[in-house]
Amino acid sequence: MTQSFMQNTTLNTLAATLFASSLLLAGPAKAQLIAIRSVPVATGDQFLLYPSTNLALGSTSIALDDPLLDPYVNPAKGSRVREMALVSSPTFYTISNDNGAGRTLPIAILAGSENWFGGGSFALQELTAADRDRIFGIWWGPQTDQTLREQSATNLYLHGYLGRTLGETGLSLAGSVSWADLGAIDGVEHLYALSQKIEQDGSSIDLRVGLLGEGENGRGFEVLLLHNRFDATHDVSYLDTLWGEDQRSWEWVTRVETNRDETNTTGIHLGYTVPLTLSGWKFGTIATANKKSHPKIPNYEIQNIPRDPGDSWAYDFGVGLSRNGDGATYGIDLVFEPIWSDTWAEAATDTMTVSGEMIRAGEKTVENEFFFSNATLRTGVGRDFSWGGLGLGLELRSIRYDLEQFDNIAKERRTQKESWMEWTPSWGLNVGVSDLELRYLGRATTGTGRPGTAWSPEQAEVLNVARSDFLLAPTGPLTLQNAWVITSQLSVSIPVR
Repeated sequence: MTQSFMQNTTLNTLAATLFASSLLLAGPAKAQLIAIRSVPVATGDQFLLYPSTNLALGSTSIALDDPLLDPYVNPAKGSRVREMALVSSPTFYTISNDNGAGRTLPIAILAGSENWFGGGSFALQELTAADRDRIFGIWWGPQTDQTLREQSATNLYLHGYLGRTLGETGLSLAGSVSWADLGAIDGVEHLYALSQKIEQDGSSIDLRVGLLGEGENGRGFEVLLLHNRFDATHDVSYLDTLWGEDQRSWEWVTRVETNRDETNTTGIHLGYTVPLTLSGWKFGTIATANKKSHPKIPNYEIQNIPRDPGDSWAYDFGVGLSRNGDGATYGIDLVFEPIWSDTWAEAATDTMTVSGEMIRAGEKTVENEFFFSNATLRTGVGRDFSWGGLGLGLELRSIRYDLEQFDNIAKERRTQKESWMEWTPSWGLNVGVSDLELRYLGRATTGTGRPGTAWSPEQAEVLNVARSDFLLAPTGPLTLQNAWVITSQLSVSIPVR
């Protein structure tokens, strides 16, 4: 590890370390898992697996019940299901500018009785890879056809929950298990800018125990404990140019780097709701805490710096207001999200600093301290008619963070600030046909895209010269080419009698 190499380690690499390990945490069903995103990559709705009545209402949830989604978020809320039903919610999304797409088919069965309740779901998913030539520019190496594995990937998701009401106390206790076999995580390909191809393989397990209390006066509370473990492997292939053995020409040589991505999350979520008026107004508040450890963080650039450990503390504090009555539904949520995260690089071998001190193998060479001050505003309105209902909503998410970076080899300190906004309008339509309930839900997200950095002509020339050996990390500020994520979900609920 050389001093000059360490001095060129910058935000595009270090900030991205927090991103991919949090991709799995996206989606309404994992609302108590707080995602840490330091790069505005358009990732799509890969983890929008389950039906939701509130998705059309901007995903408002603090003071507004979501009968279809609530049992997946807190298994104790499955006590509200009083009959057996079969539910399917095919979901489709696409990202503009050939940035990828996904198709998911989940099937779930929910059941409940006076004392016991439970359910399970199974989902198959196909992800279509982004067009890498459009993402990273014209590839200068030999052209090869994409294999089937490079063009698409298949993911499998299983979920089950079981619970019991505790007599006449108004309390319900339940537990759930979710498991995923992941052939790919959408968006990871954006973080390996100069690779020839990427093969992903991973899994996730999510364990939850929930307690729900509902009183006759309309007041209610919930407590949720969770533990989530995510583990993935990225086999990244690069083409290097080497002087041939004949000493007459250059040769292309394939080099494969294996990166591990591991994140373990333990969390607690608290919620409380209280009715305000007899006309249906309700107030709610939530508090969520996540402790994340990152035993392995991928090395997203071509460099020999181990980027192994990291720790994060993430919190959500929110309030919500809703009204449900007279054929109309209103909801609004406001959430503040402070996050502290520390990541660091460890020396692979003993390394000398510019001041002549020795950093021993395994000690910290670069330290990064992130502080996020994120905020989310969600609002929606719905109207019921004799034939069904309509809904409109908007979710606005502000992400802002400060980075302080300490280079223990160069004895330098640098700071950087980044921020962006994500806008997600949503809409929905539901129709009742005989015993069937049919729903169409859609939403569009902008404010994310394909991140990069601002390069000077001199830096671009260094890139071309250095590609046969290693690539210096970008030194410019983050840039973004906008991309839209368009999502549609069709759901059908059939009572089983």
